[in-house]
Amino acid sequence: MRIVLLGAPGSGKGTQAALLVEELKLPHISTGELLRTAAKAGTDLGIKAKAVIDRGELVSDDIMLGLLEERLSQADVERGFILDGYPRNLVQAHALDELLGRIRQPVDEALQIDVDIESVITRIARRAAEEGRSDDTEEVVRNRMKIYSDQTAPVVDYYAQQGLLSRVLGEGTIEEVFQRIKGVLQMRSSS
Repeated sequence: MRIVLLGAPGSGKGTQAALLVEELKLPHISTGELLRTAAKAGTDLGIKAKAVIDRGELVSDDIMLGLLEERLSQADVERGFILDGYPRNLVQAHALDELLGRIRQPVDEALQIDVDIESVITRIARRAAEEGRSDDTEEVVRNRMKIYSDQTAPVVDYYAQQGLLSRVLGEGTIEEVFQRIKGVLQMRSSS
């Protein structure tokens, strides 16, 4: 099964991805981890990505797609994968579909974790204050949410139009959310 995890910052994608990895025995492909691994390994794309990151800029779609293609060509993804953090906009969604079509591994499920944005903002701001993190102020989090709403939320509609989207309420305990996700995936695999 090839799963794309979607959701606003703080929606629990990383937490749920870790649980899905355990449950489904599929690799978790996080774009952030891909970038760090490639930079550390000193691959051609990793060197390019590190130079961009060191300048404080966003890695281009071309570099990111190249890193994804390298990762998706590895043997452990033949049975599927859990993709977290990509695509972040419609251009990336189209490029990902093209890549996955070329390697004959199309998305089976796009899973949107829905959360109340105000609850997430409050929770992240509280965590930032408790941990002394200056990067998670309410203003910064609100800006991330606006970027998500403007750029990433349309990706949800994109997958819905393809009949690949399922939505899961991301409120409640980690286990409650995970049980909802498992239920959705069981329904998808039996249809």
